[in-house]
Amino acid sequence: MGAQLRVYRRRIRSTKSMAKITRAMELIATTRISKAQRAVEAAGPYAREITRAVSALAQRVTDHPLLTESENPTRAAVLVITSDKGLAGAYTANAIKESERLSALLRNQGKDVVQYVVGRKGVAFNQFRQRAMERTWEGITERPSYADAKEIASVLMDRFTKDSATEDGVDEIHIVSTEFVSMLTQNAASHRALPLEVEEVDAEVLEAEQGGPLPLYDFEPSAEEALNQLLPQYVTNRIYFALLESAASQQASRRNAMKAATDNAEELAKTLTRQANQARQAEITNEISEIVGGADALAAARAGSE
Repeated sequence: MGAQLRVYRRRIRSTKSMAKITRAMELIATTRISKAQRAVEAAGPYAREITRAVSALAQRVTDHPLLTESENPTRAAVLVITSDKGLAGAYTANAIKESERLSALLRNQGKDVVQYVVGRKGVAFNQFRQRAMERTWEGITERPSYADAKEIASVLMDRFTKDSATEDGVDEIHIVSTEFVSMLTQNAASHRALPLEVEEVDAEVLEAEQGGPLPLYDFEPSAEEALNQLLPQYVTNRIYFALLESAASQQASRRNAMKAATDNAEELAKTLTRQANQARQAEITNEISEIVGGADALAAARAGSE
């Protein structure tokens, strides 16, 4: 019985130590979420304005190569943003699941899929399954910079400008990332970055959403030249914003996972403490029974001798 009690006490100590570690990781993730959220909020106004400018340009230029879909697309590039570290719940699993769904859809459409992966977890997932990856980036998912997004966009744009039939080019570029909805909700989603999808939206609806009238643009020297300059920046900004949102989502998912682990460890410690108390009570009861039994035997022996 004493050995069993020692086992319980050892498990209680290790469980409480684990709870301290997960609690510390939860607090660290909480502080990093606020920084990541501020970065997303800071990048938001520029992302909205460049989107509005590109949308205005796209309405004037209809035959630009970055806006025109290929008649027979044969190859698509998929950029998947995962994490560099674990202990983030289902964050990476959901992003990979979304990329698998998108890749299956593209293959059903007769397109070859070229994988570009951000994050060590996504790289390890594909390496374990011996899947080819065109290019990978590691160590940038927690604190992405604009330079990182520019490098990724440069690689993807270089492939997109090549002819997919005669050169090693791609006809489409898709981004799989995780959108930050709230501290409790993060959704993995995919979007097509190129060719640019222009949506026809009523002007009054846009004015209501933007909180004011739409701006009127004058383009110098021409709308085509302005579009040539803005589109690469637009793609870079989309990738940068996806990296920022994914970073915030990663920290939120890690916080939620560590909070759940801390709660489970505390509950397990309570259960083990209750079991240890029961074992201790059983041990005390057994000792008392042995003492009482010995006293009764001694009293009976004395009575028999008399």
